Amino acid sequence: MNFDLAPEHELIRETVRAYALDHIRPIAEEIDREGRFPYEIVAGLAELGLMGIPVPEEYGGAGADTLSYAIAIEELTRVDSSVGVTVAAHTSLGTMPIVLFGNDEQRRRWLPDLASGRRLAAFGLTEPGAGSDAAAVRTTARPDGESWIVSGSKMFITNAGTDISACVTITAATGEPDGELEISNIVVPNGTPGYEISEPLKKMGWRASDTRGLSFRDCAVPRENLLGPRGRGLAQFLEILDGGRISIAAMGLGLAQGAYDLAAAYAQEREAFGRPISSFQAIRFKLADMATEIAAARALVYQAAWLKDQGRPFGLEAAQAKLYTGELSHRVANEALQIHGGYGFMDEYAISRLYRDQKVLEIGEGTNEVQRILIARHLGL
Repeated sequence: MNFDLAPEHELIRETVRAYALDHIRPIAEEIDREGRFPYEIVAGLAELGLMGIPVPEEYGGAGADTLSYAIAIEELTRVDSSVGVTVAAHTSLGTMPIVLFGNDEQRRRWLPDLASGRRLAAFGLTEPGAGSDAAAVRTTARPDGESWIVSGSKMFITNAGTDISACVTITAATGEPDGELEISNIVVPNGTPGYEISEPLKKMGWRASDTRGLSFRDCAVPRENLLGPRGRGLAQFLEILDGGRISIAAMGLGLAQGAYDLAAAYAQEREAFGRPISSFQAIRFKLADMATEIAAARALVYQAAWLKDQGRPFGLEAAQAKLYTGELSHRVANEALQIHGGYGFMDEYAISRLYRDQKVLEIGEGTNEVQRILIARHLGL
C-alpha cells in the first residue's frame, strides 16, 4: 500500500490552496457578512479549470479523477465553506447528472458552459414536504404534445438563482403506471416561463452561497429535456447522491482542518499566566485529538474517492466518510472556538464563521440519521 499522493494530486492541492489563501481568505468575512455571492471567485476558479474537474475533456472539463476533485473541495472549504459548496453543488449535483445520464446531444448542449464555469447548474430534489423521504415527491410533469408541463416546488436549492445559473435538473412524478409513482428527471432551463425562483434564503451559515426556493407553475419544458429513461429519476438521483457524499465529506474534512489551523495558530499566539496557552496540557491535548481524528477522516474520504475512481462499489465508504466528517467537523469547530475563548464568539474571528457553517454538514446530502440507515443497509442489517 502506498499512501503518498501522486504528483498531480499534490499539484492540485498546492494550486487550490494558494488560490484560496490569496483570493478567498481576504474576502471571506466580507462576503459572509454581506451575504454576497462571490462571482469574482467563481470566475477565478473557472480560469484555473476547477469548475469541471471530473467532467470529461471532450465536453470541456479537466477529465481528472474523484480524488483530485475531493482534494480541491477540501482545500476550498478549509478557507471558506460558501465557496466550497458552490463548487461542490455545481459539480457533483448540478453537472454530473448530465454527464452520467444525458445523451450526447444534451451533453454537448449543457456541459461546455458548465464545465468551464461560465454557467452554473443546480439539483432539485428536496421539496417543502420531502427531504429525507426523497420518494415523497409532489412536483409533477405531465406530457403535453412536445412538452412536459411541470408544476410543483423545490426547497433549499443551491446555485439556482445566480446571474450565471443555467438550469436545474429536478425529480418529478411523470405518471403512476401499475399504481406506483413514476419519477423522472427533467432539465429545466433558467428563464423558462412559469419557472420562478425565490429571493435568497436567510441562513445561519454558508451565507455567501446561493440558496433558493423554486416553484413551477404549468412550466412547459421541451420533451427532449428528459434526462435518462423515463421512470429512472429517483434511482439516478440516488446514484448522484452517492458521489455527492464524497464532496460533502471533503467539505467536512476541509472545515475541520481549517478550524484546527485557526485554533493551533491562536493557541501559540495567545498567552495566559505568562506563557502561550498551547503549552498547557488542556489545550495541547485538544489539538492532539483534533489532529488525530482529522487524519482518520482524511483516510476515509480519500478511500471513498479512490474506490470510485477504481470503478468499485463505494456507497458504504461514502456514507461512512460523510457521517464521520460531519460529526468530526462539529467536534473540531466546537473545540476550536473553545480554545479561542471569548474572542471566538466574536464575528471578527474566522472561527465563528466556521462554527456557523459547520452545522449543515450534518444535514445536507442526507442527515446523519440517514447515513446510519444507509450504512446499516450496506452491512446487511
